[in-house]
Amino acid sequence: MSEKQAKAEHRSRPTSQNFKDFIATGWAPRDETLPQLAESSRWAAPRRDALSAQFAGERLVIPAGGLKVRSNDTDYVFRPHTAFAHLTGLGSDREPDAVLVLEPLPEGGHEPVLYFMPLAPRDSEEFFADARVGEFWVGARPTLESMAAEIGVATQPVENLRDALAKDAGLVPLRVVRDADAQVSAMVDQIRSESGLVQSVESQEEAVESDTALARALSTMRMVKDDWEADQMREACAATARAFEAVVADLPEAVRRGRGERWVEGMFGLHARHAGNGVGYDSICASGDHANTLHWIKNTGDVRPGDLILIDAGVEIDSLFTADVTRTLPINGRFSDAQRRVYDAVYAAQVAGIEACRPGNKFEDVHAAAIRVIAEHLYDWGLLPDGVDVEATLDKEGQWHRRWMVHGTSHHLGLDVHDCTLALREDYMEGELTPGMVLTVEPGLYFKADDELVPDELRGIGVRIEDDILITADGCENLSAALPRTSTDVEAWMAKLWAAQA
Repeated sequence: MSEKQAKAEHRSRPTSQNFKDFIATGWAPRDETLPQLAESSRWAAPRRDALSAQFAGERLVIPAGGLKVRSNDTDYVFRPHTAFAHLTGLGSDREPDAVLVLEPLPEGGHEPVLYFMPLAPRDSEEFFADARVGEFWVGARPTLESMAAEIGVATQPVENLRDALAKDAGLVPLRVVRDADAQVSAMVDQIRSESGLVQSVESQEEAVESDTALARALSTMRMVKDDWEADQMREACAATARAFEAVVADLPEAVRRGRGERWVEGMFGLHARHAGNGVGYDSICASGDHANTLHWIKNTGDVRPGDLILIDAGVEIDSLFTADVTRTLPINGRFSDAQRRVYDAVYAAQVAGIEACRPGNKFEDVHAAAIRVIAEHLYDWGLLPDGVDVEATLDKEGQWHRRWMVHGTSHHLGLDVHDCTLALREDYMEGELTPGMVLTVEPGLYFKADDELVPDELRGIGVRIEDDILITADGCENLSAALPRTSTDVEAWMAKLWAAQA
């Protein structure tokens, strides 16, 4: 059965010539004023230059990606591939099916060209009939001229892409970001085959390895933020702090409503969507023992007085930079003695981790500093096996303490919540911290309700505290410092917000 046979057309679409003539007329002239060069795109130019220097004489293909089906004929909200956003400055829902090509120049360097689907004329059927991209359905797209003015690069219709990639393909090395758009990657593979660049399984593997090297370079270059990116991270963290305040102010309502984790998630999402593109990742709103499931995103539970709620959430602003912040809060506004004991231990570990966030230190030093404090508290509480001291458990052959903090303390942060993940270990885990890097510091302790190795009063308590840290020339800046961290400050903050509601 063909695709046409399998999928019937259920939309009532006018097809008469009379209608087509009528709908194409009677519209006010379009505003053809060209936009100014966007600030985000101004900062993207030196990033393209840096990439160009790494791949001299090669044609580089960086797709935005296409729309993804959510269900039947509805799509997810579009988000461009991170590498595309980083090199163009286009964020939010810009620009489905677009492809940035860095074309090598004979004199050296590259010319950037953006291939995309420009605005269709009003006498085209797409204008009124195409529910996926038509102007009547999803709004007007930019013209070739307006896009060129906005991002500061040459533009071409996307239908010209294949010819551009095939030009001198046998002579010009060709690389593509493979995971961005399967159709573009298939096009590149076909061009390689037709041009003789790929003639065997071995040469195909070499081509894929060359694509992987491009993706790795793009990932690694995002480790150090420029001044504009640092400001975007500050903006994301500020918006996240405001969303957390709104959640806390409305926490009694989450208790009253039932299924309060969803209420908390919705309140944060409301502010995230209003302030930016939305959330940077699915929010974790984990009450009670749910906090001991590290990636609890079901958010189906009740929020009960006497429990803690762990909220791990971040606002992704329109430029697609995202915060990633966690606070663990007493639902009734006061920590119990046992909850405070765990919370204060995690806070002490986080302080140690943040103190290790200094230029010249290694990325892995942050985890080492925080996890030592975790191990010391577990030892003092008598939770490590008999005969095991702090040094023994910290040894790589030990690690008993990791039962209660199995995750790492940090990751790079930026356009992706777990950014720069394709970087090599020597550049990431073993890499040196340098000014401009942004990383999380997020130690935790997790005592599951069914963990028989911990005292009864600790079972069901899960605590994580997470902040976003910018490495500076002489230390670090806590970008999310607007949110209180100590147990006493958290209690005072919650009381103040609730008093303001009264």
